[in-house]
Amino acid sequence: MMMNFLDRLGDWNPQLFRELKGRLKALSVGIAIVTSLVGQLLLWLVQFSGIPDEKYPFYGEYCGLSSFYEQQRIQLQQRYQQLQDQFFASSESQQFDPIKLHEIRNQIAQNQLKLDEVNANFGQNFCPIDAINMQKWWQDHYGYLFLALSVILVFTLLVAGTYLLINDLAREERRGTLNFIRLTPQSATSILTGKLLGVPIFIYLFTITAVPLHLWAGLGAEIPLSSIFSFWAVLISSGIFFYSAALLFGLVGSKVSGLLPWLGSGLLLLFLIITMQFAQWGDSYSSFVSSWLMLLSPFSSMAYFLPKLANTSYNNSGLALLEWFYLPIGASEVGFLAFIFINYALCTFWVWQIMKRCFRNPNATILSKAQSYQLVFCFEVMILGFAVQGLKNGYSLHNVVSTNVFLLCLYNLVLFVALIAMLSPQGQALQDWVRYRHQDVSGGEGFRNKSLLQDLLKGEKSPALLAIAINFIIATIPSLIWIFVLSITSSSGDIFHNVDKIKAIFAVAFFFSLMMIYATIAQIVLMIKTPKRFLWASVTLASIFLPPIILLTLGVEPSKNPMLWLFSTFPWVSLEYAATTTIFMAFLGELSVLALLIFKLTNQLRLTGVRS
Repeated sequence: MMMNFLDRLGDWNPQLFRELKGRLKALSVGIAIVTSLVGQLLLWLVQFSGIPDEKYPFYGEYCGLSSFYEQQRIQLQQRYQQLQDQFFASSESQQFDPIKLHEIRNQIAQNQLKLDEVNANFGQNFCPIDAINMQKWWQDHYGYLFLALSVILVFTLLVAGTYLLINDLAREERRGTLNFIRLTPQSATSILTGKLLGVPIFIYLFTITAVPLHLWAGLGAEIPLSSIFSFWAVLISSGIFFYSAALLFGLVGSKVSGLLPWLGSGLLLLFLIITMQFAQWGDSYSSFVSSWLMLLSPFSSMAYFLPKLANTSYNNSGLALLEWFYLPIGASEVGFLAFIFINYALCTFWVWQIMKRCFRNPNATILSKAQSYQLVFCFEVMILGFAVQGLKNGYSLHNVVSTNVFLLCLYNLVLFVALIAMLSPQGQALQDWVRYRHQDVSGGEGFRNKSLLQDLLKGEKSPALLAIAINFIIATIPSLIWIFVLSITSSSGDIFHNVDKIKAIFAVAFFFSLMMIYATIAQIVLMIKTPKRFLWASVTLASIFLPPIILLTLGVEPSKNPMLWLFSTFPWVSLEYAATTTIFMAFLGELSVLALLIFKLTNQLRLTGVRS
């Protein structure tokens, strides 16, 4: 029966059939299922090992007498204080009444006896069995079991599955079978889908086996069925996205086969740990731009749909206050869940676009120039929507805007470093392009200029400097408009009311020149005839973060030494402390460096064309 199923599956997806046929052995399947069942049993035993018995502490959370006596003690103490006040008031009264004082004194004595009796009951070591609220204990511990299983499923499904996918591609690369798979008539989508569904099959079996206990624990904790299904849907969506990203990561770095699986799964593990902490903190952070990353983590849905279990408050959670271009996506569960799915779908779509391109032609650039324009536009619309927020209670305009602007700059920096790496063609591709341009003498001069512009804008093998410049314009114009509109509409005394627009423009100009400098250096390095040119280009791009780290380590503050920071790779942090003339001279210096580098690159390309 199993073989018939696999045969039918092979007709639909031969790659999935190949993966399952090599993995679905009776012993391996049994080990996966037994491991899951044993793990669930151990978790159950650990979770319920503290079930209350005759030695349950009197001060325990579920002892009903402790709360009952505590309420009595508070009431008796309050009554004692009231009687004392009446006694002193009656003693100092002009109409002295000894009979009333005697009655008050007797009431004080009786109240004290009751208080002593209550205090004596607090001296008990153990709570009577019939006084333990077992219903509340079971409900809470079903909730703890559900939460523990949820965390285990997230880490097992995502981290372990990611490692298996990257390791499988690395093994295929070592054996030389990856190129063989590329030559098969299957489509890239079919092959990669087969990998995604077949490689982590034992992780799927492990997870599916735990679903009944997970559902039972959720229902026992009185969690709404809709919330449980919502969490599962988000977990499946996150698995599709991270597994797709793992395949892309494995394809791009397949030559570094030894370290890559640990690096990919380790980065995902770090991301999940950080986002889990953010989910537990709830509203303790005021940056709404960081919520975009939170939406990529399944722990965000856990904090939103299961606030009591995740130790967060729904009413005060930052996710509940989340907006996107002033649309209150966090105000309703349906809107929040829909936006999570849209976010995952958009990110997964772009991962697959890049992945299919890299799979069929591993020597081409990771991203085409036309794709980069669309990707940057989608990214900027998404991230800028989170930066545009209405003011909430407890969040000042200064905190929200300043933090969001900083993170916008940081995200754009990381984006453009990645774009430089993904758009810069290899040295051989540049040589082929120059040879084509050098030998193309058909047509007039106007035709050649037009063709050159088209090549620089959309060509697969042409230098990426013009494409990076266009992407920069796409990325910065919406942010600049938002900042300038905010500076006009904000009230006096707010952060952008008296913003220096000239320095804001200089900040954008510095960022542009910096990115172009590193893009040009990376392109020059990729043209060097050395087998380690990819490594040197990667070091060049990574060094963009080195100067500010050195300055911070040496204790050089932007407010005290703005000049040094102007010539670092993070010049905008010192713009508000530097004079306009100084900023202008520093910017001219960067433009001079950029001009020299472009001249160097042009000469290299011209010499390559002549030699061809």
